[in-house]
Amino acid sequence: MAETETLECITEHERILQEIESTDTACVGPTLRSIYDDQPNAHKRFMEKLDARIRNHDREIEKMCNFHHQGFVDAITELLKVRADAEKLMGQVTDTNRRLQEAGREVTAQTEEVIRCRIQQRNMATTVEKLQLCIPGTRLLNSPKNNSPKWIVEPLKAIYIHLVSQYRFCQIMAENLPRLREEIKDISMSDLKDFLESIRKHSDKVGETAMRQAQQHRTFNSAVAKQASMGHYMKPVYSLSGQTHTHNGLMMDDTGDEEEADEEVLTAHDLVDFSPVYRCLHIYTVLGDRETFENYYRKQRKKQARLVLQPQANMHETVEGYRRYFNQIVGFFVVEDHILHATRGLVTRAFTDELWNMALSKIIAVLRTHSSYCNDPDLVLELKNLIVIFADTLQGYGFPVNRLFDLLFEVRDQYNETLLKKWALVFRWIFELDNYSPIPVETEEEYKLVVSRFPFHDAEVEKQDFPKKLPMSQSVPQIYTQVKEFIYASLKFSESLHRSSTEIDDMLRKSTNLLLTRTLSSCLQNLIKKPHIGLTELVQIIINTTHLEQACRYLEEFITNITNVSPETVHTTRLYGLSTFKDARHAAEGEIYTKLNQKIDEFIQLADYEWGMAESDGRASGYLMDLINFLRSTFQVFTHLPGKVAQTACMSACKHLSTSLMQMLLDTELKQVSMGAIQQFNLDVIQCELFASSEPVPGFQGDTLQLAFIDLRQLLDLFMVWDWSTYLADYGQPTSKYLRVNPATALALLEKMKDTSKKNNIFSQFRKNDRDKQKLIETVVRQLRSLVNGMSS
Repeated sequence: MAETETLECITEHERILQEIESTDTACVGPTLRSIYDDQPNAHKRFMEKLDARIRNHDREIEKMCNFHHQGFVDAITELLKVRADAEKLMGQVTDTNRRLQEAGREVTAQTEEVIRCRIQQRNMATTVEKLQLCIPGTRLLNSPKNNSPKWIVEPLKAIYIHLVSQYRFCQIMAENLPRLREEIKDISMSDLKDFLESIRKHSDKVGETAMRQAQQHRTFNSAVAKQASMGHYMKPVYSLSGQTHTHNGLMMDDTGDEEEADEEVLTAHDLVDFSPVYRCLHIYTVLGDRETFENYYRKQRKKQARLVLQPQANMHETVEGYRRYFNQIVGFFVVEDHILHATRGLVTRAFTDELWNMALSKIIAVLRTHSSYCNDPDLVLELKNLIVIFADTLQGYGFPVNRLFDLLFEVRDQYNETLLKKWALVFRWIFELDNYSPIPVETEEEYKLVVSRFPFHDAEVEKQDFPKKLPMSQSVPQIYTQVKEFIYASLKFSESLHRSSTEIDDMLRKSTNLLLTRTLSSCLQNLIKKPHIGLTELVQIIINTTHLEQACRYLEEFITNITNVSPETVHTTRLYGLSTFKDARHAAEGEIYTKLNQKIDEFIQLADYEWGMAESDGRASGYLMDLINFLRSTFQVFTHLPGKVAQTACMSACKHLSTSLMQMLLDTELKQVSMGAIQQFNLDVIQCELFASSEPVPGFQGDTLQLAFIDLRQLLDLFMVWDWSTYLADYGQPTSKYLRVNPATALALLEKMKDTSKKNNIFSQFRKNDRDKQKLIETVVRQLRSLVNGMSS
């Protein structure tokens, strides 16, 4: 182990010595430091190694000196021999120099004369040269053709003035150059201002041209896509700016058809003379003031951008207002795009992006505000088409337009709102013109015409001979057709939005759901609530909504055929027509019940009972017979209604009639009732029971409908038979004959009869039977009061 370490140490010392021998003296320090940073006492061994190396070099030096000593001695001997010859040569050179000086005096004089002549000749040549340098400058100043700064300012400054600056005339020119420079700048700036003033007039035309060509391009692409889908190939005839897009504007492709190839296509460069911008930029660049020009140009264009983005107050009234607004904006940015690519650094991409972002926010705010004023769906659709062309045009120039397409979703909602308002008027007009009668069909052609407009299928109706009637009224096929027209109108907005079929299908279904659940539902609800809509119309409305509900699946298929999106697709929105028509039908049913009850109340108000009569007339009241006849004819109309609706209406009418008769009998304003009046009232109730037992609406089981009058029947039986003992004895028993008679009701009616007995039978106290009856009444009244008090407690 020790031997290994010794060998490593020796090797390291050898390396350090070689490094010291081959390294400059200034760099020896780090090498020596590494010796002391090593193992302890390593420097001692290194010193020993260094001493050995020094001694080795000394021996080599000594050998070298011994080897060359004899040669050195010989060289010294030779120098001593040459010494004498050198002194002799020095004397000869000195003598020769003296003789040359004496002989060259005449030559020197002639040489000085030649030098003087040469100086004169050189001065003459210099004068000619300087004059030749001045001549071009004076020619440039005096020539009216060469007034460009490229030929005046820069050559004079860079060449001529520098070469002839020491002359007086040059100083005068140098003094005039700043003034000349400012004049040139002022003239070019004046031209630029004129350009900026006129560019707004041209922006409209530039934008109109660009948008028209973008629309042609989009139309062409649609035609190509359509031809491709049909398996045909169409030769491309149009493209943006040559092939896809160039900086200078929109151009026709050279490979197009002859007619379109021959058609002249104007670009921004053709419509606008940009030379004032180029010239002014060059002048300011040459004069070293380019930054000032760039700042001025950008500041002015920002001001113009704000002016362009200001809409007219009545822009929302016509599509031309929107078109002019878009044309000006497109023209502005087409010009900026041309400047961006035709000049180097006058405007930058960052500057145009900043302008566009500012403009985009303003455009969106303006369109959002003005579109909200639009009530015409056609105008909103035109606005959408303009926004799409506007976005496609600027997208072709590299501007991001995603926010515009996001705005289109808001415009789509506005479009749907205007459509819903328009179709609300259409639906109301259809309902106003409907006669609410089944559609008469005289011939098979008429039947096919109706079926072509509305999917009606009924085997029983088809078997009938002509002429015949279809159950729904004329409004049903009209409503169905208008819903399809609404879907078509809604589809128009989805065109050119670059959306998938699934998204379009979803938009169509959502807008159709709004039409059904909000617009049509509201129209139906308002129709049902109208006072002139009678029971017959309500019955027909229920029938109509039933058929419209059945037609909803055909609307689903209609949308599917348009969008080619399967209804089984995940996230597919379903139409809510079923719930819409069900709600309308339920509202119509409720209105039928309400109007039927109102009609019953109208008949009840015609009742004119003589409550103090001694005996009945022996026949039912006239108002009640009229009421029953009305109910009988009304329920005959209900034959086309679903069974439950007709049964519910009939039961509701009978219950309301029973309740109204009971309220009439127990009216607090009615103070006295005679037995004769009770008998007359009983005859009317009997007619009601006969009507209920005649089954005016099929489907009731047993005496279900007659139970509506059970309260009246038991109450009247109690008073007609005067069976108070049975009533009081069986009260509260489930098997009581008068179970439905409430003690409070019996007490109220009995008190009315008690008052009548007191008034009409003045001498009843002198007849024993009448006295006994009066006592019985008083006894029954007391017992009924105790029952009532017991119930209340």
